[in-house]
Amino acid sequence: MELTWPIKLRIAAAAAVGIGLIGVLAWPMVAPAESFGVVSFISGTISAGDVIVMLVLAFVAGLVSYFLSWPYGSRIGILAVPAGLGVWAVRTGDMGTLMQLNTPIVRREQIFSTLCAESLLWLAIVAAGFFGVFVASCIIHPAAPVTRMAGKPQKRGISVIVNAVAAVICSAVVAQFLIGIFARDFTISDGTSGAAVAQPATSQIVFAVVTAFIAAGFLVKKVLDGDYLWPIISSCLVTPFAVSVYGKRSALEYFAGRWPAVFFPSSVLAVLPIQVVAFGAIGAVSGYWLAVYYDYWRQYGTSGD
Repeated sequence: MELTWPIKLRIAAAAAVGIGLIGVLAWPMVAPAESFGVVSFISGTISAGDVIVMLVLAFVAGLVSYFLSWPYGSRIGILAVPAGLGVWAVRTGDMGTLMQLNTPIVRREQIFSTLCAESLLWLAIVAAGFFGVFVASCIIHPAAPVTRMAGKPQKRGISVIVNAVAAVICSAVVAQFLIGIFARDFTISDGTSGAAVAQPATSQIVFAVVTAFIAAGFLVKKVLDGDYLWPIISSCLVTPFAVSVYGKRSALEYFAGRWPAVFFPSSVLAVLPIQVVAFGAIGAVSGYWLAVYYDYWRQYGTSGD
């Protein structure tokens, strides 16, 4: 699947569906009351009914984008929902502001606990889009493979489970490490915690998360011959892992007493779950195909069709 102009237009069409249905149409359901508020259950503006509507819209976005990007729908349509969530992830406020509005330690612990569980919600919305693509592929699918870059036959049996678990864990570790490096504003050395990292800008967070998951998707494909599904699943583990390591009560108490609320012991704590899941999905798919193209180039010395 070479990135010709027709393919680029299909990708743009799929992204436009997600941006329109989710990023724009569904924005009033998740929009915080204040312009600087975060898109989160913490804001109290998202109800269970809103979640159901989001899941339905995500399913429809995946379904429609599959047909718009035909015959590459199964590969391109999956980007629709992450693109829509990406709009929310850019429009949302940041973690630093949220911490400034919630100074008590108990409240901060509650916030981080909610954010850990919230990662699953955003992943479920992405999964609903994937399901829409799957249903569409069952209705109509290409009669023949649309690309010569099929790769090696997939493994079967217990090795599939082992590879999947390894891919999810490795992806989470790689993403955690690289986001911590790339999603940084200025850093001040601290004798107790090692460093205090200021809240990074949204553009820097986008770059960091996409780059981290491109690397994760690439490595999973190259090393484990795994699919982009596993790095995407791992995106819901990044926030819980960061909170378990850097968001302990002792660390929160120390930073609350010594540093302004916009400083964190790790920059990963300054990235919201919706930002990790939305841009992580886009990066994982990109990294997977980068690995496919790289292998094809090494073998044939040219790109595939």
